[in-house]
Amino acid sequence: MRLLIRFLFFIFGLTIMTFGVCMTIEVADIGVGAWDALNVALTEKVGLSVGKWVMIDGAFLVIVVSLLLKKRPDLLSLLTIIIIGSLVDFWLGTVFDLFQVNQLIPKIVMLLVGILIIGFGAAIYIQAKFPQSPIDNFMLAIKERFRVNLMVAKTIGEITALIPAFLLHGPISYGTIIITFTVGTAIQLFFPFFEKLMLRLQMKY
Repeated sequence: MRLLIRFLFFIFGLTIMTFGVCMTIEVADIGVGAWDALNVALTEKVGLSVGKWVMIDGAFLVIVVSLLLKKRPDLLSLLTIIIIGSLVDFWLGTVFDLFQVNQLIPKIVMLLVGILIIGFGAAIYIQAKFPQSPIDNFMLAIKERFRVNLMVAKTIGEITALIPAFLLHGPISYGTIIITFTVGTAIQLFFPFFEKLMLRLQMKY
């Protein structure tokens, strides 16, 4: 029963989180997160869907993390990124294919709501303690390999995506800065509630 609860948290959290990610992609002209900017740029320049590039980036990062830590690749994290990529394509191809947001104020509102939804979903998915996405593992690998704190590791990880996204003329703007410095706060906002909820459910079942 506990495994089922964790699985439901995992799937439900990723579903919500990717919906929020797609909200920010929908208003990409005011800027999206670093990795999303790279994936959008690759889609526009090379082809394939945004979700497919999420998976390709993830597979590449699995190898990079393995080299950084001199360990065997964490193949289970591929499952997480495949689910994330599939959900991104699902949301972009259904809900977000039905409308466009054209005015600045609605775009900013959509960006901010998207960030809150990302934080809400991530706070749920983290509770499952299933394999993390390769992007999260990349940040942790940088922290361990170079002995820096999480903020520095996160910054290095973001720059790793921002440089190629910039070179490919990806959607980098003030929204990118907003996302970079607020997603962590959004996760922390919802995290304590879902941490207590998971604990209560595990004690009950």
